[in-house]
Amino acid sequence: MLDGGRVHDYPEQFAAGLKPHAVSEKYYYARRPEITRVVDITSTVEKKVDANFANQAKGPGGHHGSRLRAELAKKNQRVPLLGSDDATADRNYIKEFVLAGDRELGRKYGVEYAEAFHYIGPPVSHLEDYIRLNTVPMR
Repeated sequence: MLDGGRVHDYPEQFAAGLKPHAVSEKYYYARRPEITRVVDITSTVEKKVDANFANQAKGPGGHHGSRLRAELAKKNQRVPLLGSDDATADRNYIKEFVLAGDRELGRKYGVEYAEAFHYIGPPVSHLEDYIRLNTVPMR
């Protein structure tokens, strides 16, 4: 560890010219009742679909849609939502089933998709208010 570094700082970061800094805002994935902030994710939902699709090793995304489509096809059945190709099946499956909770939360707050967080903002300093309210001229 370099001088002034912390346990989570790596020499590669310093070699790349990065400097340590404090995080002023923290968003923790929240479960009720710790929810303190709801964020509209509608504009980034396609990136979330991409991330879920890329997650082949773990989770409900990946190729679940195309697998379901293939299983139904063996029974001579289909679900129109899953489309006619694997990519469409996987992406639509993720949007319909994996992101259902995000969609439900979004509806509750008047947006298409939302995520809930336990938000911790930067510390509030009352110094400026105190100075503004208590400053007097020097004699």
